[in-house]
Amino acid sequence: MEEMKPCTANSPPLTPLGFLERAATVYGDCTSIVYGTNTVYTWRETNLRCLRVASSLSSLGIGRSDVISVLSPNTPAMYELQFAVPMTGAILNNLNTRLDARTVSVLLRHCGSKLLFVDVFSSEIAVEAAAMMSDPPVLVFVADKEEEGGADVADRSKSFRYTYDELVERGDPSFKWIRPESEWDPVVLNYTSGTTSAPKGVVHCHRGIFVMSIDSLIDWTVPKNPVYLWTLPIFHANGWSYPWGIAAVGGTNVCLRKFDAPLIYRLISDHGVTHMCGAPVVLNMLSASQDSQPLKHPVNILTAGAPPPAAVLLRAESKGFKISHGYGLTETAGLNVSCAWKPQWNRLPASERARLKARQGVRTVGFTEIDVVDPGTGLSVERNGETVGEIVMRGSSIMLGYLKDPVGTEKALKNGWFFTGDVGVIHSDGYLEIKDRSKDIIITGGENVSSVEVEAVLYTNPAVNEVAVVARPDEFWGETPCAFVSLKPGLTRKPTEGELIEYCRKKMPRYMVPKTVSFRDELPKTSTGKVMKFVLRDIAKKMGSTRLSRM
Repeated sequence: MEEMKPCTANSPPLTPLGFLERAATVYGDCTSIVYGTNTVYTWRETNLRCLRVASSLSSLGIGRSDVISVLSPNTPAMYELQFAVPMTGAILNNLNTRLDARTVSVLLRHCGSKLLFVDVFSSEIAVEAAAMMSDPPVLVFVADKEEEGGADVADRSKSFRYTYDELVERGDPSFKWIRPESEWDPVVLNYTSGTTSAPKGVVHCHRGIFVMSIDSLIDWTVPKNPVYLWTLPIFHANGWSYPWGIAAVGGTNVCLRKFDAPLIYRLISDHGVTHMCGAPVVLNMLSASQDSQPLKHPVNILTAGAPPPAAVLLRAESKGFKISHGYGLTETAGLNVSCAWKPQWNRLPASERARLKARQGVRTVGFTEIDVVDPGTGLSVERNGETVGEIVMRGSSIMLGYLKDPVGTEKALKNGWFFTGDVGVIHSDGYLEIKDRSKDIIITGGENVSSVEVEAVLYTNPAVNEVAVVARPDEFWGETPCAFVSLKPGLTRKPTEGELIEYCRKKMPRYMVPKTVSFRDELPKTSTGKVMKFVLRDIAKKMGSTRLSRM
């Protein structure tokens, strides 16, 4: 069979962009986007709007290998740009809306962005960022008629050369979108959240995004015509690749500008939301909200981004949310590990089900392999749920590399694996469980303490709303656990530092017990809901060394 080889007919480049074209045909009259009280589009309309924007961009000279950036929350324009930009052959770069102007300018300069779409409420930051650059990108103003002051084009758009509405209006709806020459062509550039270090530019190809989009639908068992609420920022790893995935199944995208628990409950009720994604902090806020009445119909939530405490999972499920747990990184384009649920687990007590669901799980069907290896030998650790090592993986959705960072790319992609920098264990049943980021392991008196395990215990205290544990310098032990805690509102009596420490002492080995508890109104977070532990580590360091007696 040596003569059997790939040809043009059987090897066209894989790309997620074709999902929109098909959606316009199959689901043309179905609702594609809902936003606010007056904005509703069908899949046919969304396809035409994306083609118009792509046509206008091409007329401006935008084409292959150009980087186009977007600074926007989850609005209809943000969703459309996930298709419209790469339809020109350009590379899409979504930026975090919580970044300051200096950081935005650094990222724009780093990627050589040619054009920046800017949401109305980020206009000041964008203009300030552009002023810091010798060769700034062209700015495109994106109004928002659904928000008070969001359509104030005259006052806010003076520094902008174009508006998004102009590009839609003047574009050609018959535009032939630019297909990739190779499925390995770059399609998106995402900057990491920078929770542990300076942001890095992660580059993904058409093939990787295609595989991740389809794989995510299969693993989460997303049916045709779901109603998807955008609680997860699209700028975070392209919304775990669900912008393209929801198009593939003809779903309805309910756009949401910012997280607001009462609004989310209203949208769930008004639109019959079936699916949503978010970090564990989203689960915590929804279950702790005063509006958290039991749902009238189940809502599927896919959570990732940090190990979810079992207590939070239990609380959210008691409200009617059906929670699936996964694991992935910006470098994997979405979730490539999921806690695949076994039917026999349904017979277990609720607390045990929550504990099992808190594990990250096994590789998804479209991924190739994951493992936990000893950092010294590179060999697989014993599958006993106790021996820790670094999580490594390989599969089609792994990034091409870090932009302009060959050293970082070589360090992350070596020996046929992607080294995540995350610390975990493999249980005897083959399920992965994250123990920590490598930087978040606390070494106290020679013992390794997982901050995640300490946090999980504190979350079981009924007074605790949020918690993050980091290392604090110690004159004797080297470092000790320091817990930053926010308490639930409306408590008749607030626990003291000593009481929380004693609570932990009854539930864990003494060396793991926090030696310091610092109360905060709110913990610092990235826009994706991850607690910024590097900020807390700096605070703990400035507290100075603890001077505790030997225990």
